[in-house]
Amino acid sequence: MLAKRIIPCLDVKDGRTVKGVNFVDLRDAGDPVELAWQYSRQGADELVFLDITATHERRKTTAELVKAVARQLNIPFTIGGGINELADADVLLHAGADKISINSAAVRNPALINQLADAFGIQFVVVAVDTRHVDGKNFVHLNGGRLKTDIETEDWIKEAEDRGAGEILLTSMDHDGTKNGFDCVFLKKINDNLSIPLIASGGAGSKQHFVDVFQQSNVDAALAASVFHYGEILIPDLKDELRRHGIEVR
Repeated sequence: MLAKRIIPCLDVKDGRTVKGVNFVDLRDAGDPVELAWQYSRQGADELVFLDITATHERRKTTAELVKAVARQLNIPFTIGGGINELADADVLLHAGADKISINSAAVRNPALINQLADAFGIQFVVVAVDTRHVDGKNFVHLNGGRLKTDIETEDWIKEAEDRGAGEILLTSMDHDGTKNGFDCVFLKKINDNLSIPLIASGGAGSKQHFVDVFQQSNVDAALAASVFHYGEILIPDLKDELRRHGIEVR
């Protein structure tokens, strides 16, 4: 069995790391370059960097900031935000990204997934999905969660996989920032029907929540932000706890 991955996420706005609850009420969480360096030293398996307002503000992710973060890292680095075409991905690759994450642009132009996979390989393409439970169903949301679509989350994830996504990063907006635990039931439902890795996001508040998500949904990786940024959970301690529960980590 592959080792489970622990992934801190830097949500970046105006050059600073921020964190909110249910995608709103953002507060400052520090310098992304400094945080990246800390996580790399602590033993994070990967790092995700999301420019959370790039799509909403119709601009590109800042390549210079990406370069500054990449210089601090010796672990895989995924970047998302404002990527709408192959040229955007190419710039970020040259700035130091190992993978790119696409979200709203992929929903608006699903062929972008095929194009990126063909150009760079499927291992390079992470499709991020923001989902919210509405009237008994889960629907995809765009523009940093601001815009509901009529696309059911399960249908979209299957299409993304078929088009060449190498991984799915699934964020439960209902759980995001609440620290009440991951949406394990829905994550298991999705994971049981996927043949590519699934990264769980949204709701981490304790070490036990990571134990639960790996044991109950068998996802490949768990991503979190505020519990790491504010020092509530240290990655070495978390990995020790996972090992105590028989969960293999690097």
